[in-house]
Amino acid sequence: MPATTATKKRPQPPQPSPSQPQPKHQASSSPLAEEDLDEDVFLEETLILEDEHILRDIEDRRALASRLSKWARPPLSSAYLSSSQSIVFQQLEIDYVIGESHKELMPNSSGSAAIIRIFGVTREGHSVCCNVHGFEPYFYISCPPGMGPDDISRFHQVLEGRMREVNRNSRVPKFVRRIEMVQKRSIMYYQLQSSHPFLKIVVALPTMVTSCRGILDRGIQIEGFGMKNFVTYESNVLFALRFMVDCNIVGGNWIEVPAGKYKKTAKNLSYCQLEFDCLYSELTSHIPEGEFSKMAPFRILSFDIECAGRKGHFPEPTHDPVIQVANLVTLQGEDQPFVRNVMTLKSCSPIVGVDVMSFETEREVLLAWRVSFLS
Repeated sequence: MPATTATKKRPQPPQPSPSQPQPKHQASSSPLAEEDLDEDVFLEETLILEDEHILRDIEDRRALASRLSKWARPPLSSAYLSSSQSIVFQQLEIDYVIGESHKELMPNSSGSAAIIRIFGVTREGHSVCCNVHGFEPYFYISCPPGMGPDDISRFHQVLEGRMREVNRNSRVPKFVRRIEMVQKRSIMYYQLQSSHPFLKIVVALPTMVTSCRGILDRGIQIEGFGMKNFVTYESNVLFALRFMVDCNIVGGNWIEVPAGKYKKTAKNLSYCQLEFDCLYSELTSHIPEGEFSKMAPFRILSFDIECAGRKGHFPEPTHDPVIQVANLVTLQGEDQPFVRNVMTLKSCSPIVGVDVMSFETEREVLLAWRVSFLS
């Protein structure tokens, strides 16, 4: 039988009944949508609150900076900023630290070295920190009779080896920098001769003077001279005092560093307005006479720190916060202080004649005190 083909039509979709109304689109009221809506509103409110808090914080900082600026030191002039002016200041304190040799000022030196720090104030009232390089610690011993340059060289090698044994933990490349023969005279006993040969021993660091002196006191074997014990001279002079004596610096005198002879410190280690590096040979120490007998307008700070101490315990930083710092600042030569303030933790009642500044945290109190007075 022949095959027959049948065709089928796609059924028509059912027509809605006239009696049934078309469904209308309705807004979803699912719990998820409500949560999303509430979260968006909450985030928006949080951002607004954070913005307001940031703005208030900025305003508070500006207000604090405005109050602290009343007591700030005078700003530096363009001549100071460009290092085109000589720096003349009255020194008030001298100490030293151990740091790396300055590569620009001392290109031939390396390793650790003693750096003299001189703090002072200029005529304009600028605070100064002068880092002095190149001054080395030294002392003297009597030169054995008959010792010549070759003997001094061998003595240097032996002493360097002994110093290296004693200072094993030190990374200084050379402990005994040099030994020189000089003509000096001891102040002990009556002597007919005006001078005698002495050996000037220059070491790398001030702390090495003591160890080197101990080696020489106990005795050292020198080729051609046998075992020798030495009496040392000026080995107990403090390093900062030695620097002052050699550079003719007296307490509170004026020091000058010419323009072009100093370099701005790459990374400041103090809060002084002027911090720079120079060689000790570039310093000029002025005799306190005439113009240099006047006093710089340095500031005298009197302060009192109070802590929230525990009963029966001395205050400790880890347990007892600072709750207030009261300050009086007077310029040299004036009768009345120009700063009378108290910085408190949390709120404080007004005090007549005193500028009261309150802070929320101990950190803010201490930072405000540092910004105000450590410059």
